[in-house]
Amino acid sequence: MRMQNRKSLAGFTLIELMIAMVLSLLLAGAVITVFVNSSHSFNQDENLLRMQDDARFALRELAIEISMAGNYSELHEPNSVTLDAALAIGIDCGPPGEVNWMFQATSALTSESLSITAIDNATNAQVAAAHSCFAAGEVLEGTDVISIKRVMGGEALATTAGSVYLRTNGTVGLLYQAPMPAAPTVVVTPPMSDWEYRPSIFYIRQFANVQGDGIPTLCRKVLRGVNPDMTTECLATGIENLQVEYGVDTTADGNPNVYLSSPTLADMQKVVSARIFLLARTTNIDTKYTNQKTFSLSNSPDYSPADSFHRRMFSTTVSIQNIRSLNKMGN
Repeated sequence: MRMQNRKSLAGFTLIELMIAMVLSLLLAGAVITVFVNSSHSFNQDENLLRMQDDARFALRELAIEISMAGNYSELHEPNSVTLDAALAIGIDCGPPGEVNWMFQATSALTSESLSITAIDNATNAQVAAAHSCFAAGEVLEGTDVISIKRVMGGEALATTAGSVYLRTNGTVGLLYQAPMPAAPTVVVTPPMSDWEYRPSIFYIRQFANVQGDGIPTLCRKVLRGVNPDMTTECLATGIENLQVEYGVDTTADGNPNVYLSSPTLADMQKVVSARIFLLARTTNIDTKYTNQKTFSLSNSPDYSPADSFHRRMFSTTVSIQNIRSLNKMGN
């Protein structure tokens, strides 16, 4: 047999192999870098979109609830609401020792409307003194707490046993637990209608799911259950601050003359609008980002976080039409 040429049998040299390996590593590194950067960008975009969606939802819920404060349907005078003698609440949420506070349309002490009340830049001690259903340390201090009393926006075509309703004919009103008692405290004569009662207290909780998880969350205490209790319902994670300024009508023309961040109960009788401010942050950090911004919301102290969470401020202004109408009528 003829011997093959030695040169044709030769493979890659060591140097050629090393060059090929280096080029392969560089190519693999470039691919991995592109993948990691794309994955990071995707995750952060998703994180930011989730923050914005949660914040917009939270702002919309707050705007709707605050704008409907004092809505007692056709009944324009909150002090015309009578509590049925059989009406009771399991877990109440008023000042400790005060019975059925969440059902009271007006203060037992001053007869002033309790349609909307507020604690400005609240401490947990202030919240505990005003609302008995809060757990110790539950509220993120330095944020506002807002209590709203109202009925639902539409008439109840049918009542649900155990739920609480306002029956009114526009002159008198009876707050009762369905079904209607055989001998109600006040007889509401026809024509009349029933409206589901829905009080709520909005606040920022220090955690989302588990105490200590560090995710600030917009929550509310709402009336729920066959034997009504004030229970917790959380709406949006990453809501770090809530501030509200209340437009007070000092001239009884239905328009705000001054905005107050810390109104008294007497001021709240003349509130006709509200400015709502939210500070939202992402729930996950961005390892490539440091937040060097300073945020100013109403009378809350300026906040410079210097961490790796993205943040954004949201705000809106709403009219509180029910109280506004009363003020224009001179009530």
